[in-house]
Parts: sequence; C-alpha cells; structure tokens
Amino acid sequence: MLDRIIAIKNALNRLLEQVVIWAMGILVLDVVWQVLSRYILNSPSSWSEELAIILLIWVSLLGASVAFVRKSHLGVDFFVNKMSPGNRQRSELVVHLVVAFFAVSVLLFGGSRIVYLTLLYGQRTPALGIKMGLVYLALPLSGFFILIFSIEQLIEAVNRLKHGEAL
Repeated sequence: MLDRIIAIKNALNRLLEQVVIWAMGILVLDVVWQVLSRYILNSPSSWSEELAIILLIWVSLLGASVAFVRKSHLGVDFFVNKMSPGNRQRSELVVHLVVAFFAVSVLLFGGSRIVYLTLLYGQRTPALGIKMGLVYLALPLSGFFILIFSIEQLIEAVNRLKHGEAL
C-alpha cells in the first residue's frame, strides 16, 4: 500500500514539474515576444503582458510546490541549527504542521473561495478574456500539492523521531 502511495506521489510530482517547465518556457517566449514587438517592431503586443502576469502567477505558485517537495524552499535555520537534535526534530514537526495549516486555510480554502467568487461574478482578464477564476485556480492547486507533500514529510519526520534518527 505504501509503495502505491509513493508511486502516486512521484507521478503527481513529475506532472507538476512538467507543468511548471512548460509554463516557464511559454513565459520566456511570451516575454521575448513582448520585448521584440515593443522595441523592434514598435508595435507593442496588447496581450503579451497579461499572459506573462498569468504565467508568472502559475509558475510561482506551482513552482513553490515543486520546491517544497524537493525540500529546496526558503528557510531560516539559524536558530534551528543551535537547537539540540531532539528539539530540532520537534521543531520540524511544528513547521510541517504550520505549513499544512497554511496550505489548507489560505491556499486551498481561501484560494477555492476566490476562484468560486470570480467565476460567479464572471470576471475576465481585459486583453485575453480569460476567466479570472482560472487564473486564481493556481492557489488551491498549489495548496493541494503543498498539503499532500507536507503530510508526507510530516509522516517521515514522525517516523524519524520514533526511531531516534537524526535529521
């Protein structure tokens, strides 16, 4: 059973990484087009800046999920490194609980609410006409992935604490 869960998590992670890679690639092409159309063709594109903003939102939020699962997200470990190994492990548990709470309350529920409201009111982007709810969908998706990955890391931390393994 655990092997199947790990396989599903790894597949989700690979899918997430591919989405971020493709979105980043499209973002780069879009910005290059924006610069070319503005400064070379002297005819600025009316849609490229808006697309860049939308892609930046998606790349940032889904990229944060990728960084989190890789354990390469930002962290301040000055005080943690001064703790004893046992306290360091307990602080890791607290951090994972806080991250899971943030993922659920702000990203998942708050993001779902903003998606619902913007779809309900029919808000659209000015240049592309994309529903704003689809733009904001990156929030609950990122929250979902971060929650799943934080639960996994929390379980790993609890198992290390039980078995007396060092960080």
